[in-house]
Amino acid sequence: MSALPSTAPVGRRPATTGDRGPRPAVARRGGRLLAACFLAPTVVGIAVFTLLPIVGSLVLTFFSWNAIDPPRWIGADNYVEMVGDHTVLTSFANTLVFVAAAVILQLAVALALAMAVTARMPARLQTVFRSAFFFPLVLSAASISIVMKYLFNQDFGIINHLLALVGAAPVPWLTSETWAPVTVVLVYVWQQFGFTFLLFLGGLNNIPKEIYEAADIDGAIGWRRLARITVPLLSPTVLVASVVAIINALQVFDQPYVLARGGPGDATRSVVLVIYQSAFEQLRFGYASAIGVLLFLLIIAVTAAQFRLTRRFVFYQ
Repeated sequence: MSALPSTAPVGRRPATTGDRGPRPAVARRGGRLLAACFLAPTVVGIAVFTLLPIVGSLVLTFFSWNAIDPPRWIGADNYVEMVGDHTVLTSFANTLVFVAAAVILQLAVALALAMAVTARMPARLQTVFRSAFFFPLVLSAASISIVMKYLFNQDFGIINHLLALVGAAPVPWLTSETWAPVTVVLVYVWQQFGFTFLLFLGGLNNIPKEIYEAADIDGAIGWRRLARITVPLLSPTVLVASVVAIINALQVFDQPYVLARGGPGDATRSVVLVIYQSAFEQLRFGYASAIGVLLFLLIIAVTAAQFRLTRRFVFYQ
């Protein structure tokens, strides 16, 4: 019996159950579509709630707007007024002084406590201290500031009560232009140092023990060990901690506002507090946006300078 002629078209391979030619391309397209679906909420959220407000704030700096009447174009008048505004200039000076004091104190306290915790302390006790030091960071800055406002009250605060027990005179913590900034720094550092403490704790645990053993043999102990071994090997962690601390400190708002409303006088008035007052108390949203843009540029400049200046001081293992 003769074989039937093949009906398959000339030049085309007959389809078989094992032929998977076009499926990889379809799978790739399906994977890209699935990835786009997963990324879409994040991308849309960033565009709507981050990029658009940034662009809108930048555009708003050239307008005068009180949220009631239509925006009115005024060009660069907001920036010109800002240069001669004593309150704005004072707030920037206060913020820079606050950043210097708070960041140095925060890094020093966090490093000292991290070294104390890692110095031959049982693991369970380390866990207790890690939780205790990090706990204030979980709470809101406003609630902590409300509690601290009562603790530092000049008349019935517990701090002055303890000072009276040792015969010391009461301190005007929140009513003196000298002591109010100090109080704001102390409250801020008390809440913020927990994050820096955890960074230093992780960095110290990553330093090889053999290096310290060799240092002990060579007689490098105490301050020499700290300056020549611990700090250089911890420098990448110090860089990250200082960058984060400076960026956060430049945006301080809750503590000056809740503790002293920026007073007495302008002693604790920060840049973000002036932005808040300009926008929501004086209804000058264009002017507040101009101050915010200037603060944004200051943060970028300080961070860039920090990375550039620390290149020669950061050592990677």
